[in-house]
Amino acid sequence: MSGHSKWATTKHKKAAIDAKRGKMFAKLIKNIEVAARNGGGDPAGNPTLYDAIQKAKKTSVPNDNIDRAVKRGSGADGSGADYQSITYEGYGPNGVAVLVECLTDNRNRAASEVRTAMTRNGAAMADPGSVAYLFNRKGVVIVPKTDGATDEDEVLLAVLDAGAEEVNDLGDSFEVVSEATDLIPVRTALQNASIDYDSADLTFLPSVSVPLDAEAARKVFKLIDALEDSDEVQNVYANFDGRVG
Repeated sequence: MSGHSKWATTKHKKAAIDAKRGKMFAKLIKNIEVAARNGGGDPAGNPTLYDAIQKAKKTSVPNDNIDRAVKRGSGADGSGADYQSITYEGYGPNGVAVLVECLTDNRNRAASEVRTAMTRNGAAMADPGSVAYLFNRKGVVIVPKTDGATDEDEVLLAVLDAGAEEVNDLGDSFEVVSEATDLIPVRTALQNASIDYDSADLTFLPSVSVPLDAEAARKVFKLIDALEDSDEVQNVYANFDGRVG
């Protein structure tokens, strides 16, 4: 029985990982579709689409899926959903501020799923504007540390004149932070310096952070997991010590 039990546990864990991976793929594909619809299907003339495709490729999304998403978004095949971008605000456990970015073709469904995830996990929806002021819109590029070939000084030197504000050491990668309007110049500066990057995204970084003990942190992570489990939700941001997004 122990052998069977171990196999069953492994199978269950793999199913959970595959489900998470499937959800991640779906969200990356949705980003590509929306970027193509808003700025056209040519990555060379649409930086947002270029970065969405690069991020999908880094996450091993199949090229066929990417190509189909571009065609749907640009209208090349006459299909594709009309996704709307909606941001919901709320307060989580211990008064942590939460921003939830959704891409949805059904506003009522998105609002219902976000509200349900919040109320079931000790959080509450907040009025528009009551939480957003605690965050700043920033550009963030993640640069992997590749076998010691890339160091912080090298990254800093490459991006300083492009508008980067800071370079943070995250352990296995560097985080390059800039104003939102400088994201493309910073990403381009890294490319020109032949420095590989994992992702280049517009994100929300908190201007004020709430310290949490272990129990409160566990509750906040549970809330974020519940929100991210929704197909309607693209990104979740919270202003506690230690960034999640």
